[in-house]
Amino acid sequence: MRVGIALWLLLGWASVAYAQTATIIDQHTGKPLEGAVLISESPRASVVTNAQGQAEMAVFKGSGEIHIRYIGYKTHIQSYNEMAESGFKIKLELSSLSLDHVVVSATRWRQVSGNIPSKIISISPEEVAIQNPQTAADLLGVSGKVYIQKSQQGGGSPMIRGFATNRLIYTVDGIRMNNAIFRGGNLQNVINLDPFAVENTEVMFGPGSVIYGSDAIGGVMSFQMLTPQMSLTDEPLVTGKALMRYSSANKEQTGHLDVNVGWKQWALVTSFSSWDFDHLRQGSNGPDDYLKTIYPQRQDSVDIVITQDDPLLQIPSAYSQINMMQKVRFQPNENWDFQYGFHYSSTSPYGRYDRHNRFRNGTLQYGEWSYGPQSWMMNNLSVSYQGNNTIFDQLSLRTAQQAFEESRIDRALNGDERTTNTENVDAYSINIDLTKNIGPKHILYYGVEYVLNDVTSEGMVTDITTGKDHSGPSRYPEATWTSMAAYVNSEFRVSDELTFQGGVRYNQFKLDADFSNNTTFFPFPFTTAQINSGALTGSLGGVYRPSESWVIQANFGTAFRSPNVDDIGKVFDSEPGTVTVPNPGLKAEYAYNMDLGIAKVFDEAVKVDITGYYTTLQNALVRRNFQLEGQDSIFYSGALSQVQAIQNAAVAHVYGLQAGVEVKFPAGFSILSDLNYQVGKEELDDGTISPSRHAAPLFGFSRLRYKNANLTLEFNAMYQGERSFADLAVEERGKDEIYAKDRNGNNYSPSWYTLNLKAMYKLTESFSISGGVENLTDQRYRSYSSGISGAGRNVTLSLRADF
Repeated sequence: MRVGIALWLLLGWASVAYAQTATIIDQHTGKPLEGAVLISESPRASVVTNAQGQAEMAVFKGSGEIHIRYIGYKTHIQSYNEMAESGFKIKLELSSLSLDHVVVSATRWRQVSGNIPSKIISISPEEVAIQNPQTAADLLGVSGKVYIQKSQQGGGSPMIRGFATNRLIYTVDGIRMNNAIFRGGNLQNVINLDPFAVENTEVMFGPGSVIYGSDAIGGVMSFQMLTPQMSLTDEPLVTGKALMRYSSANKEQTGHLDVNVGWKQWALVTSFSSWDFDHLRQGSNGPDDYLKTIYPQRQDSVDIVITQDDPLLQIPSAYSQINMMQKVRFQPNENWDFQYGFHYSSTSPYGRYDRHNRFRNGTLQYGEWSYGPQSWMMNNLSVSYQGNNTIFDQLSLRTAQQAFEESRIDRALNGDERTTNTENVDAYSINIDLTKNIGPKHILYYGVEYVLNDVTSEGMVTDITTGKDHSGPSRYPEATWTSMAAYVNSEFRVSDELTFQGGVRYNQFKLDADFSNNTTFFPFPFTTAQINSGALTGSLGGVYRPSESWVIQANFGTAFRSPNVDDIGKVFDSEPGTVTVPNPGLKAEYAYNMDLGIAKVFDEAVKVDITGYYTTLQNALVRRNFQLEGQDSIFYSGALSQVQAIQNAAVAHVYGLQAGVEVKFPAGFSILSDLNYQVGKEELDDGTISPSRHAAPLFGFSRLRYKNANLTLEFNAMYQGERSFADLAVEERGKDEIYAKDRNGNNYSPSWYTLNLKAMYKLTESFSISGGVENLTDQRYRSYSSGISGAGRNVTLSLRADF
């Protein structure tokens, strides 16, 4: 009996009725607005409207100020009582420009961006719909502020403020996606995410270690996947979308379906997507150095070099992928929210295109070089509670289990042995995040985190003539990586114009590695390695708003990256003639960052924002020449190779500017443009300075757009400045397979641009069609540091049904 009473009090029981339901609509059309955010500070609460524009209001009872925000609309502010008097029906008015939006990436709780000193952008579903990105990496690229590198079509490695890969953080529904084998080289893991199932994407620029811990040096990319929506009436809420898309440059065939079914206390959303891409065709106008007219093919037990009929076709680059997601939500009352999510993604094997361009002794080096299926699975459970007490106003518990698998397969041209390296990572995490209002102007965010990664690695060598397998060197040792942390972040509103925010985090990290699986193949002077150390990071910043049309943000922050299994233990050929070996004597690297941002709206028609930043990275983990048992060279893959290792051997500096302008014209026309300039320098062994590998050249994205009730038209340009041979990182200068040649025969990355036409038309309330022509002038271009060229002229067509 007592247990039953306790459960009834805890969950509110099914018969407890919700209080009041608000409906948010467009002032002129009366259409409901899905995704509008209602947020208040006292009591601390936030909700999002469902597909019918509805939101449950009980949690806001007694609030003197509720902010309702929706992109493209003026912020609406009312008290709970005022809303009740109007029957909880709120009409939002269209707005030309706004300096504020609601974000979650800064503290894992919804906040107004105008109170956060860091620069944060949101990529809205509307922007994704018009741009039609093929992958989640392309989705980040449409922001105009994130640079994307690709080594093959099945890839996409973001670069932010001169940092990339394991110096950036990915989160999915607030869960850390980074694992212990995220490498310093380019990463393709972001393609595991389904852009059709992303509800909202945010990018926080600069250090984020106070909240997210290790790796959050250059920025945080936060993906909120579809959230199950409740019905706020007696009828079930059934919504969803179905989509089909075709692209000519790679003969893309894509399909997607998601369905949401919601009741008053239960809701679920199911999502499935499938992609199939043929080999990618590059443009006809550009450097001939990007043309590869041959590829290997196995015939009668011999590798034959085939001459392509179409030299613009990049073979091999075809691949396919599937994604599935299932979420279940239980909300017994306005205080409790339980959500379970299952995510699964898997690709087909796909060729690493740049490695197929490597030559040795006048012919192709590889008969095979591909990634095996890359898979990712996550189970996560989140529990949120809203209720004022002496310890917290809001509590969020997130637990997750993730499983990653990736493999690399290579064989020399006409070689009889195929090498396969397979890596598996099981990742477990738990986060407890809390908020507490301390008076009307002070909010405290604090929490604890525990992360465990278990890494297994296997090497296998197959004799392709006999089919027999035997053990080979593994890429990594058997290892575990653990992180434990506590943090606190404080937001204090000095006045209506001035807000300060600061925080501190202590992180203890531990790594245990066992190299026994490789001592047969390499003469390591050790069999085990351990790291057990801590890191203290902090941040302090402020936001000053002299008027509604001005925002000035300044922030100083520190960040760190603890050595992971990829740093301490991998063996691989980083470039021809070199081999990277383990180094157990590593320490964490630290970043110190300052940035200043100013945004101004002029006459509700022009918005200008500019942010400058400077980052110093101390004890930078970089690849340098090394010795193994006194030897500076060893035989690896049949060749005498220079020994290298990751070392705390450098200081790096990055500085730059991010600028944007948005202009609203009458009759639905607008201009949007983003420009990014950055310079990165790092110290070499001999004391000289080299450009940083991951500092992208000047790049930008400019758009001319027309929009009315049913039609959106856009003409845009994407562009990149030149990166000369002298401005290439020293380690990049010898990569003949990815760069063009300048007039002196040296490698460089030429400038490029593409002109693109996009259109989206709403046929009915439920059906829409979108598409366009990308790269209108059929440019042959290759993004800096990329191993594959971008698509040539590309016709896209997408059909979408919303229900």
